[in-house]
Amino acid sequence: MVEHGGYFVDEPSEELRKAARVVLNDCLKAGPQEVGLIITDEPKRKIGYVLFEIARMVSREAFLVEISPRLTHGSEPPGAVAALMKNVDYILAPTSKSLSHTEARREACKHGVRCATMPDIQEESMLRALNADYSRIADLSRKLASRLTRAKQARVKTAKGTDILIPLEGREGLADTGLVHNPGDFSNLPAGEAYIAPLEGGSTGIIVIDASMAGIGLLPPENTIRVDVLNGFAQKFYGCHQADMLREMLNEHGANGFNLAELGIGTNYKAQVCGSVLEDEKVYGTIHLAFGDNASMGGNVKVNVHLDGVILNPTLELDGQVIIEKGNYLI
Repeated sequence: MVEHGGYFVDEPSEELRKAARVVLNDCLKAGPQEVGLIITDEPKRKIGYVLFEIARMVSREAFLVEISPRLTHGSEPPGAVAALMKNVDYILAPTSKSLSHTEARREACKHGVRCATMPDIQEESMLRALNADYSRIADLSRKLASRLTRAKQARVKTAKGTDILIPLEGREGLADTGLVHNPGDFSNLPAGEAYIAPLEGGSTGIIVIDASMAGIGLLPPENTIRVDVLNGFAQKFYGCHQADMLREMLNEHGANGFNLAELGIGTNYKAQVCGSVLEDEKVYGTIHLAFGDNASMGGNVKVNVHLDGVILNPTLELDGQVIIEKGNYLI
């Protein structure tokens, strides 16, 4: 155990320090004249402190702020922290609940701050999924993002029953490359996906989530969350008790919580399904579909929730052309 500012945390391993160096040196390219901000909470304190330790070594100044754990993914940080976020050069946010889809994060990026969020990050994920060739991941992510941008409609199907049509026309596909080098850049870490906000009010079909669900975790093989979607909104949840849990989490945020907010494609060949959606949604050849906020990706729905469900072995068609067949890329 080591003491940091009145708190005691487990001594990080050299492997964890190595992963933290990848984050600061390769993903963020933190400079010696820069000021960084690490935002963490009690469940992720150990990771927060090891990132802070490396940030102090590579940057002119670094701040560490520990906030109370948020209640849901997408809940805003305290106002004082949001103000600080706009006045640094880069932010790393290893927190138990995601700060990705918050006004505080969006405003920081608008002010030119480089931001990397790490919601519910696990030590194993840092050691595994950050030890990857991010230029390779970036190339595939950008290629897929370009295909999403050009597409008017997507169709996702699986052997377990997913079959949903998703309108995309006019929306921009985005690449989560893990390379947060330019002012205003934003990424998850570990990274590796292409994603897009579907047109609101248009998606219709059935989603069967069989890998993991944000706010719930890993789904047992016998349990799948089935969601009926009509006119862009989730209408019915069934299949297992986790489906009831998802409905209740979204219902806390009103009608917009049920908005089909995201179509994402995993591109990280090192990532594995482990129950942490941060890593699960990056697994190579998976699809994730999210409910709630999509303002961070070019949509029109702002709500304090964004929950991703990960789907295994999907087939993805863009304007009738098969891009992924049962989890295998055809591009």
